[in-house]
Amino acid sequence: MKKLLFLLLPLATVSLYAQEEEKEEVRVYGGFESNIQWYLNDSGRGIEQPVTPIRSNNYFLINYQYSNFTAGFQIEAYEDNALLNYNPGFKGGGVGTYYLNYANEKLDVTAGYFYEQFGSGLLLRAWEDRALGINTALRGGRVLFRPTDDVRLTALFGQQRTGFDVANGRIYGFNSDINLTNLFKFEQSDLSLGFSYVGRYEKVTIPDPNFDELTNAFAGRINFIYDSFYFSGEYNYKQEDAVLDVQNRINNDFVKPGNAILLNFGYTDIGLGIDATFRRMENMSFLSEREPTFVDATSSSLNFNDKVLNFVPALTKQHHSNLANIYVFQAQGKVDFIDLSIMKAGETGGQIDIFYEFPKESTFGGKYGTKVALNASSWYNLPGSYRFTPAEYETDFFGVGEKYFSDYNIEIKKRLSETWLANFYYVNQYYNTLWLQGGEAVNSNIVTGEVVYNFDTTKSVRVEGEHMWADADMKNWAGATVELNLNDKYSFYFWDIYNYGNDNSEDQTHYYNFGGAYRHGATRLALNYGRQRGGLVCVGGVCRFVPESTGFTLTLSTAF
Repeated sequence: MKKLLFLLLPLATVSLYAQEEEKEEVRVYGGFESNIQWYLNDSGRGIEQPVTPIRSNNYFLINYQYSNFTAGFQIEAYEDNALLNYNPGFKGGGVGTYYLNYANEKLDVTAGYFYEQFGSGLLLRAWEDRALGINTALRGGRVLFRPTDDVRLTALFGQQRTGFDVANGRIYGFNSDINLTNLFKFEQSDLSLGFSYVGRYEKVTIPDPNFDELTNAFAGRINFIYDSFYFSGEYNYKQEDAVLDVQNRINNDFVKPGNAILLNFGYTDIGLGIDATFRRMENMSFLSEREPTFVDATSSSLNFNDKVLNFVPALTKQHHSNLANIYVFQAQGKVDFIDLSIMKAGETGGQIDIFYEFPKESTFGGKYGTKVALNASSWYNLPGSYRFTPAEYETDFFGVGEKYFSDYNIEIKKRLSETWLANFYYVNQYYNTLWLQGGEAVNSNIVTGEVVYNFDTTKSVRVEGEHMWADADMKNWAGATVELNLNDKYSFYFWDIYNYGNDNSEDQTHYYNFGGAYRHGATRLALNYGRQRGGLVCVGGVCRFVPESTGFTLTLSTAF
């Protein structure tokens, strides 16, 4: 932390000076975020604190804008180490990213680090998520050109960030987005097309490879809206590339093209919404370096979402229930031949959401109306024929293979009065542990009830109770949450989930957590103490594994 303070001191002076010069059209903006954890011993769970028990992730971002020019950089400090199970490349401190940008109505040029996404991101997404320890910015150059209001063209070149360095692979990209609505003079419709190209060049080290050093990938997409209906479709193709074996080493086996199809369609109207998504992926792992960096015999850069070029989130409901997030699905987009009985080439499946609001004064709506949300998702291995020796597979386009995961749920929200609100959730999940991570498959049913009482517009209390019935693994769970918002500045909470049904009585553990937060303007300070359940922590369908731990967490964030 001392190193960070020394780095920030001169920057704060520069920032204040720049703000004084605001009359000359200089704008300074940015933010600071610090996440500190103090890991403690927990004899009840047999956990010993790490050698460096106090760790922190710190980020200071500052941007300077003058006329059409903007420059900025992000300083990062991980002291004495990054939080547990973050990318080991995040160690010490230094400048994480920097950039210089020029932009007007038609042209946008960036040199340095930049973030970008083509289409849905199945070929390219460079992004940052600090909670997951992800920063896959590209270092190089990007040019965005808008010849008209209906055409947007992007060209880029760069190397992907990994820790405080960049990956060996060189990334080339081109993207076009064209809106045809004005061309066809549509009045009630909107039509747009897109095309993307991404190339990754990396020298090949294995002898006689069955793939080229330059891997080319292409995508085409269409978006159409008519009145209350909408549809989008996207097809992605990746040239033949190396596949990682069970030791995450590249070889010449299973070298085939990859492809992905993503379809989304829906309907919206007053009180009703329907949204359905289908996705089929085969051999769509796309890395900026073909072979991951190894941390030890059991861990590699893949465990930290490092050097991943594309964005492949799990298309399932993102639950806010603690128990519904114990068995979470991760997208299965790569070829993975674990043994003779478990051979995977990708995934196929989808999800559908239906939202309906019973109107006020109706039989089911009552005085205030009633909101109902239904969600269903199912995901499977690709059907086809698989052979371990000699290495070969052939997939079928239609149909489904081994079931990976399913989640069927209903959510009912009902306002009881001006001050009382009640919510009810039911979730049925299937998690094929054997095919996803090893172990016995789990069938579970989860019920959650929640009530919220609003004292006034800024003061409220929320109480939640939940229960899981599971037939395998850790068996049954129970949980409860109490959350108190005193005003728009102070809030406090306590929650506990208890694995009372575990067959091993020594593992029947309470995972409790309590804390509070203070907000003032754009600044938030939060402190909590509790136990972290080991497993996957997910944000937007992308997950990071966290180990079991106990301790204090302090979070500070602000923007200016």
